[in-house]
Amino acid sequence: MYDPELVQPFRDEVTNLGVKELLTPGEVDKAVTQPGTTLIFVNSVCGCAAAGARPALRLALMNQKRPVNLYTVFAGMEREATEKAREYFKPFRPSSPQIALMKDGKLVKLVQRQDIEGRDAHTIAKDLAAAFDAHC
Repeated sequence: MYDPELVQPFRDEVTNLGVKELLTPGEVDKAVTQPGTTLIFVNSVCGCAAAGARPALRLALMNQKRPVNLYTVFAGMEREATEKAREYFKPFRPSSPQIALMKDGKLVKLVQRQDIEGRDAHTIAKDLAAAFDAHC
């Protein structure tokens, strides 16, 4: 587990976008089973989250179409909530960061670490925006 004070800026970068934190497995279940489109961002302290995933999320949320429900879990902090979220991403393996787009409780798009690492935020955001346009 990371020092909570050290990760607070990483949390704030996401929650300042209007993304709600999910801290327990029960909160994850409730969020994922809502009707409509739901984004779940698996936040992380890694460099690709800082350079790619969080900036891409910010850019993608400027798209005209976007998910109705916006949530985040933090890998390495709320481990049980993160594990529960990842159950909904199966058969894909866990990675940090991850960005999942759900529609009516079903996974329709998953951006994994390998889709983020080494790519710039604008390219990742375009992929997310295309998924928003298709499903939201």
